[in-house]
Amino acid sequence: MFPCPRPCFRAGGLHHAKKAECSGFCYTNDIVLAILELLRYHSRVLYIDIDVHHGDGVEEAFYTTDRVMTVSFHRHGDGFFPCTGALEDRGVGAGKNHSLNFPLADGIDDDTYQRLFRSIIGGVMESYKPDAIVLQCGADSLTGDKLGPFNLTLRGHGSCVQYCKGLGVPLLLLGGGGYTVQNVARAWTFETAIALGVQDELSADLPFNAYIHHWSPDYKLHIEPMAERENRNDRDNLQRIESQLLQQLRELGGPPSVPYDTKTGRDEALHGWKEEVAAAQREQAQMDGVGDGAAVGGRQRVGEFFANNRDQDGTTMPVASNGMGIVRAKPSVPLRNNSEALVKAEGGAAPMEQ
Repeated sequence: MFPCPRPCFRAGGLHHAKKAECSGFCYTNDIVLAILELLRYHSRVLYIDIDVHHGDGVEEAFYTTDRVMTVSFHRHGDGFFPCTGALEDRGVGAGKNHSLNFPLADGIDDDTYQRLFRSIIGGVMESYKPDAIVLQCGADSLTGDKLGPFNLTLRGHGSCVQYCKGLGVPLLLLGGGGYTVQNVARAWTFETAIALGVQDELSADLPFNAYIHHWSPDYKLHIEPMAERENRNDRDNLQRIESQLLQQLRELGGPPSVPYDTKTGRDEALHGWKEEVAAAQREQAQMDGVGDGAAVGGRQRVGEFFANNRDQDGTTMPVASNGMGIVRAKPSVPLRNNSEALVKAEGGAAPMEQ
């Protein structure tokens, strides 16, 4: 599937967005879209989330299917956003026991986190046997984050990447949350190096550059745990949660099989999704075709340019409902051949072609 066995998209990881709802700084869920694409080539996909917040949008998208297993290690309780991801949330229908949530308290450290991660993910690999892994590496679980109360260092956080890399299946790495910007940059640097196998070549001292003052006073790559941040995770409670999740995996009874369509060469379980996507494309095509200036092949017709909410002839921009009470307007992006229209609308010189 992947030209590169471990592709990275650090700008992604927007795990809170829903099908018809933006949430938690996430307006579109790139993770769900990536997993849907992976399911065209792989029978089973494992999604792992090490952001400090629960990956609710991804879990919700695949809550009723056994094609995707979602595993999230996150802060939970006391109204912490998004107030989902309880241990009891396990999936329903065909997806029963395919959602694993490990709720954590403040201050978890590297040693505890690494042990739990390896135990649970090791159990998943044995029971579920995924064909591909998507790992969301939200940096807000690092110590010192402005919103996250965990106490992980780059080494503890990066050990999750290192462990998944060693599992021998295709791995997609994504970014995620992170609100202490310097630590986000540190994490992306270190974990991309892990994916490439060159982490030992990184210097502990940051190289001099125009932005070096942002990393004062130490100018170091790695960060140290906060001594004043107490680990409030009770050992007995962690063992109880770990045991319950491993038991949940045992209840799977082995990895699910996927019916295969010999005529199309695709999994039957995807046919419903394909029909839904096709219906959405037809709806969008109808919306694009409203009024003058209809879109042809997904592109605005040459000769029609909308400046603000009016075109060069003074016509109001056409709008259409998407069936959910949302009104969408036609795009206001000029095309290459609209120089004259743009001059008339703006009263200026013709724009340069890009």
